[in-house]
Order: sequence, then structure tokens, then C-alpha cells
Amino acid sequence: MIPSIKQSRRFYRVYHSYLVLFFVFLSAPLLVVGAFAFNDSLFPSFPWEGFTFDWFFNEAGDKVGILFDSELLESIALSCGIAIVTTLFATLVACTNAFLFERYDFFGKSFLYVLMLLPLVIPGVLLGVSILVFSSQVANYFEDYWLIDLEFLRPGLPLVVIGQFAFITTICTLIISARLKKFDRTLEEAALNLGASPLMAVFTVTLPYLKPALIGAAIVSFLMSFENFNTTFMLVGSDAPLTVAMFERLREGSTPVLNALSVLLMLGSAVLAIANMSMQKKD
Repeated sequence: MIPSIKQSRRFYRVYHSYLVLFFVFLSAPLLVVGAFAFNDSLFPSFPWEGFTFDWFFNEAGDKVGILFDSELLESIALSCGIAIVTTLFATLVACTNAFLFERYDFFGKSFLYVLMLLPLVIPGVLLGVSILVFSSQVANYFEDYWLIDLEFLRPGLPLVVIGQFAFITTICTLIISARLKKFDRTLEEAALNLGASPLMAVFTVTLPYLKPALIGAAIVSFLMSFENFNTTFMLVGSDAPLTVAMFERLREGSTPVLNALSVLLMLGSAVLAIANMSMQKKD
């Protein structure tokens, strides 16, 4: 809708009704999941048995709360560890990619850029299967012909990090590149004229300018790694990250403890999103 073009009152009513229905459609599942986190029942469904905080704070019995569920807490810690490692590698490589594609011209640049974008259009399951098959073939080759066991190429946490890194780096690159395009390179030239080396100019002028994008890319990377399921499920070993652990619980028929966990995840994601938005506004 173009604000400068006058529209009829009926059009505005239809348009606003559409917006309301759209946001209700998006928020309704989250509200339902959150509501059943406080249901005093062993099942995350109707009927409503009463209000309770047991699925958060209860220590024993049939209603073990999320804060005392050791299995889920271990899976949360595992997912956090994977997300932190993936974020560090993805942000570092993405920053390098951004400088490479925005500052330099070289043979095959367009091809490499398209190649970098491919993980965004490949389904997560297919990406996970492809990485698993390729890594297994490489590991088997080194074990059969060189008697070298490359354990990190077998299903497990290192391979999960590699799989998530493959597509998260692309997103981080796009975020940082968008910020780098707006940078005024005369600022670097001024630093060079004042005696700074090229590397010092980048660290003292360019990187501070990129700070909001770097933080935003890191937040996006952490959240995407933490909640990823498709690729992770294909590459995980015996240690189950949070998404895989929740899937296993759901297959067995879980209690509303997963609803309570979902509420905490929604709150955590909201806090990170608000923090990122506040930093963007300050900039």
C-alpha cells in the first residue's frame, strides 16, 4: 500500500483486518504452547486442570520442572556450546567473506558468490545428508588407505558444527556485507594519511563501524544454531542437542515440561532480539 495514494475507508478496514488476522495466525500457536506450560495436568492438552508453576520449579514426582530436568538441562548446555563455537567461526569467516566480496575483484568472483548462497536454497535435510555422506567417504578413505581415523568426520558434535557452519556463515556474510557497503572509505584513507597502517586502519576505523552488524550476525548465528533441527538431526551422534532431545521426548509422549521450556526459549529469543534492535537504534 502506497501512503501517498488515497484509499477508501472499506479498503483500510480490509487491510487492517488482514494485518490483525495475519499476526493472530503467527502468534496463536505460541500463545497456546505458552498457556499449557501452566496447566496442572500431565498432558499438554485440554481440559484445563488449573494453574501451576510445577512445570518450571517442581523438583520430584511426575511433574518434574524444566529447572530440575537434568536430561533437558544437559541438552540445553550442549546446544549452547555448539551455538557458541558455530557463532565464533561463522562470524569470523563471514567478516572475511564480506571484505573479500565487497573490496576486491578477482577471477570467478560471481561464481564463488553464487556458490556461497547455495546453502540458503538447499533444504536442511538434504544439506545434512550431503555433508554426512561426503564426510563419511573421506573418513573411510583415510582409515582404509592411510590407517588414520578422522573421528571428527564421523557423526557427532564436530560434524554438527561443520554442518551448521555451512549455511549460517552465508547469512552472516550477507548481514555484514550490507553494512560494509555503506561504509565511507575516505575514513580509512584519512587514517592512512595520519600514519596508520592498512591493518590498523581496518581495526580502528572499519571494524568499529561494523560493530552493530557483527553483533547482529552473531545473535542471528547463535539463534539459528541453537534452534536448528534438520541438519543437526542428520549429523548428530550419541549426544543429543536440545532440538533432537525435544523431538525424542515428543515421540514418546511428553509432559508440559516441553511447553515450559518453549516459554523460556521464547523469552530468551525475545531478549536477544530486543537487545539487537536497541543497538541498531543507538547506531
